[in-house]
Amino acid sequence: MLLPYGVHELKRRLKNRHKLSADVARSLAENRQLAGLHAGQRCFILGNGPSVKGLDLSRLQGENVITVSNGYLHSDFDKFQSRYHCVPQITYGLMTPEDVVRWFEEMHSHLGGAELFLSSTEAELVRKHDLFSGRAVRYLMLGESFDERPSMEIVDISKPVPRVDSVPVMALMIAMYLGFKEIILLGVDHDRFLSKSYEYAFDLKVQKGKDFTVNADGSPTMSRHDDFQQAARLWRQYRAIANIARANDIRIFNSTPGGALDEFERRPFQAWFEE
Repeated sequence: MLLPYGVHELKRRLKNRHKLSADVARSLAENRQLAGLHAGQRCFILGNGPSVKGLDLSRLQGENVITVSNGYLHSDFDKFQSRYHCVPQITYGLMTPEDVVRWFEEMHSHLGGAELFLSSTEAELVRKHDLFSGRAVRYLMLGESFDERPSMEIVDISKPVPRVDSVPVMALMIAMYLGFKEIILLGVDHDRFLSKSYEYAFDLKVQKGKDFTVNADGSPTMSRHDDFQQAARLWRQYRAIANIARANDIRIFNSTPGGALDEFERRPFQAWFEE
């Protein structure tokens, strides 16, 4: 049976993970320093959905902001600059290791002083190419499933954590571990199964044309069946996060204008700045 290149690459990395175990274990242990670091504060998790185009992101200046993936390309990024930036496990295929190196170099040149969270599957690549020099880089070991995790405790990012289908889920786990008590989602649209297209709030650079799930015109490459299966898995992850938040007196709000995500209480973006 032939498997996509990305699957072979992931298998190779998992097979070789024992070579990285000492470095990854040390990095995970260092994550314990972050527990409760922002206790009682609020943060904004800024996704990359097109709904963000209608928001004045300069209002995020002075706020704790977590950006994701290509989020450094947002308009006004230089005005607010994120405190943390997250990239989940990378699917290799159209995106080759060489592409990832170029993407990480682009990311490093735009991120300012943000601390970076990556998947441990990219630790070897970062070390081999001496990437992100001078930047705090932390790793998460994304492996288990939320479906197999009945615990209502905050996910401990110093240990293996559930694998994610979308990077805002990773950012939510990190935000809760950091101690944030109010977490506001922006640009987390998740409405591809309704709009039949996948767009960003900005024009991609290095990653342009590298998403194997999207055609050149923005339409999904997956069938409706596969798209719905992925959406159901993603919604279960958000439901798990919502349950953990409630159990730990954490409030998560969705201030995305529109979008399909309905697991969190809605509140308009501007309302956060009227108090």
